[in-house]
Amino acid sequence: MFGIALGQTPASTPTATPTGAAPASGGMNSILGFLPIILIFAVLYFLMILPQQRRQKKHAQMLEQIKRGDRVVLGSGIHGIVSNVREHTFLVKVAEDTELEVDKSAVSYKFGAEK
Repeated sequence: MFGIALGQTPASTPTATPTGAAPASGGMNSILGFLPIILIFAVLYFLMILPQQRRQKKHAQMLEQIKRGDRVVLGSGIHGIVSNVREHTFLVKVAEDTELEVDKSAVSYKFGAEK
C-alpha cells in the first residue's frame, strides 16, 4: 500500500536486472519511507513541545516562589499585590478596600520580574 504511494514496485513482481539477479528486499525502502515522518516529529518536538514544557516548568517555579507582598499581573491584565497565599489560591489586593481571590494559575508573572 505504501509502496504505491511512494512509487515503488510491488515485491511480488520482480523486475529483471541487467545481470539477471533478483532485486534486493524492500525492507530498507520501507524504513527510508518512514524517515521523513520521523524527522518531522523530531523537529516538532524540539521546536514546539520542549520549549513549552520549559515555560510551564518555569511558570510553576515562579508560582511556588510568590509570597505575601509580591506585585503580580493576572492573566486578565489586572495588577495587584498578593496579600495572602493559600493552598490553591492567592488573595490579591487591587485597590484600597478591594481584594480578589484568584486561582494560582491566573497569575501570569511577577511584576518587575523577568517573564
